[in-house]
Amino acid sequence: MTDFPVHTLETAPQAARPALSGLKAAFGFIPNIAGAMSTSPVLVSSLAALFQNVHGGSFSERQIQVLLLTNAVTNASEWPVAFHSYLALQQGLSQADVDAVRDGRLPSEPGLAALSHLARTLIETRGRLAQADIDGFLGAGFSREHLLEVIAVTAASTITNYTGSVTRPPLEAPFDAYAWSRP
Repeated sequence: MTDFPVHTLETAPQAARPALSGLKAAFGFIPNIAGAMSTSPVLVSSLAALFQNVHGGSFSERQIQVLLLTNAVTNASEWPVAFHSYLALQQGLSQADVDAVRDGRLPSEPGLAALSHLARTLIETRGRLAQADIDGFLGAGFSREHLLEVIAVTAASTITNYTGSVTRPPLEAPFDAYAWSRP
């Protein structure tokens, strides 16, 4: 269990409430990880702003979920893996592709595989991509803008992945079926 409270709009520090309200509007509820994160208004506000930018960028929601799920698995953060497994399925990713990413493999669709591979490589190399990694991503039909946008998605997921690993928030009931543990 966690020593970090999972705040609500009523219990969160005043400075964290606007960010929590925005996340509630986006998801229809306040995810437990955001409630735990709101102990730091700076952290939850940073995530909310980055979240808005990432989800308003050039990737589809399906592509974003592949990136976020890949990042959560690569960072071995249990709450985000469950959450993004659920969201990826909601965005039309196949169960086989969700299972592949959860197992550290690539999705079957070439474009999604290129996204997942780049995301994992970016984290594993701490941003020091080889030219072959960049060329492979660009060769899959993505642009330099996309490459840099993957960094923004990685920044957002780093916030949630690290927060999940530090605070260990409880998993909400709708995500129980997607619980995951590091292999």
